[in-house]
Amino acid sequence: MTGEFIFWLVVKSVIIAGIAIFFGLLYKGIDRKIVAHMQGRVGPPIRQPFLDVIKLMSKENIVPKHAIKWLFNAAPLICLASSIMLLLYIPIGGFDAILEGHGDLILILYLFAIPSIAMVAGGFASSSPYAAIGAQREVVTMISYELPLAVVIIAIAWKLSGIEGDVFSMAFIASHPIWQNVGILGLIGAIMLLISMVVVAPGELAKIPFDVAEAETEIAGGLTVEYSGRNLAMLYIADGVKIFAFASLVVALFFPYGIASLLSLNGVASIIADFLFFLLKVFLVMFFAVTLIRAGVARFRITQVVTAYWVTITLIALLGLVLLMWDTHFNVRWL
Repeated sequence: MTGEFIFWLVVKSVIIAGIAIFFGLLYKGIDRKIVAHMQGRVGPPIRQPFLDVIKLMSKENIVPKHAIKWLFNAAPLICLASSIMLLLYIPIGGFDAILEGHGDLILILYLFAIPSIAMVAGGFASSSPYAAIGAQREVVTMISYELPLAVVIIAIAWKLSGIEGDVFSMAFIASHPIWQNVGILGLIGAIMLLISMVVVAPGELAKIPFDVAEAETEIAGGLTVEYSGRNLAMLYIADGVKIFAFASLVVALFFPYGIASLLSLNGVASIIADFLFFLLKVFLVMFFAVTLIRAGVARFRITQVVTAYWVTITLIALLGLVLLMWDTHFNVRWL
């Protein structure tokens, strides 16, 4: 790699990180405002996440006396860095992924696990019994939602395997939308896969009803109970970035469409239109996958989390896979 290539890679990565942090925090503010109105409250202003981060950055960073200090301090940084790294492999706003390549979808699945693993490590390193319980719950939750998530990815890749190309490449999937390669049975199956992906989102992002690892009323915040100052700010930012990254992944897998061609736009206008349309799709995914569920469902017990993912959602995803297989045999087109 030449020096110029590395320079532009760094520049693009910084831009992506800035976009992810800004819109991740913005969406968190919008989410809190919408949920407040749905529950009959006024709620904080949309800019509140930005104010929270600024305030946390100015606070003292306290490390527990018996904590493993280097691991305790490294966990938030790893969590934030890995969350940003995710977006380097996901197409955003009509642009190709910065680090696109062969099999990058498999790498994305592993990268999504790193923030959770980092938080688990930080929880255990804090020496807090509340954080230890939260870490154990996070591991169980992570193991639970990985199975239906893997089924969704395998189903999409299997359906597109009849087309020549790398089926585990995000660029390939984005250029061959699943909806244009299925019949009637496949359409139903793809909808089931989308539903499974939407329900996986709250677990992946540690949101209600799958936020058992935090559960403020039970374990006082769980994983983050001992964090403060800059470390807590990094975890807060990483949460927003991960929300943005997961919603972007759902858009890339199921809705990789632009709007510029539909509006007959060219040049800069087409770039702006596609990017704004991408942000709208991300917001809609976040609204249905996080906001609506968070506003209408109470927190599950850890046993309910396992049952929901390993039984209900996995069965829905497997049924979607079976329908895609039948669709290939019957070949009844709907488009």
